[in-house]
This record gives sequence, C-alpha cells and structure tokens, in this order.
Amino acid sequence: MAKKSSKESSESQGGFAFGPQNYRLLLIGLLVIVVGFILMAGGKSDDPNVFNPEIFSWRRITLAPLVVLLGFVIEGIAIMKKPKADK
Repeated sequence: MAKKSSKESSESQGGFAFGPQNYRLLLIGLLVIVVGFILMAGGKSDDPNVFNPEIFSWRRITLAPLVVLLGFVIEGIAIMKKPKADK
C-alpha cells in the first residue's frame, strides 16, 4: 500500500490546511497592508487649479509601498509556513 501524503492524511482526518499561527500571520500581514495603504492616502489639493507637491512626500513615494510589500511578504510566509502537527 502506498504511503499517504501529508495533504491526503490531513484531508482524511478532517484537519485544517492552516494552523492557528498561520491565521495569526495572515491577519498581521493584512493589517500591515492596510497600514501601508493608509500611509499612501491624502495629499490632494482643495483647489483643482493649484498643484500640491505634498503628493510626492517621502512617506507616500517610499515608505508606504515598502510597508505594503512587507505585508505581502508576511502573507506569503503565512501561506508557505507548515503548521505544527497536533499531538
């Protein structure tokens, strides 16, 4: 008889694909992404005829995209991390 893979054994036992730590990391990654998008917000001009250079601030051009990228990296780690086996 062929040995079952870990995926087949977890499905036959009715287990979840992710463990609690995976879900925690997914939530943290989502929150980091949201913070990054909040950092990108703002900088518009009240008058459409007046240019506001605030849209090119360091926070919106450099920091916010790096924070969003960090959030996606955390999401990838959360998906790829193998959950600990239950005893």
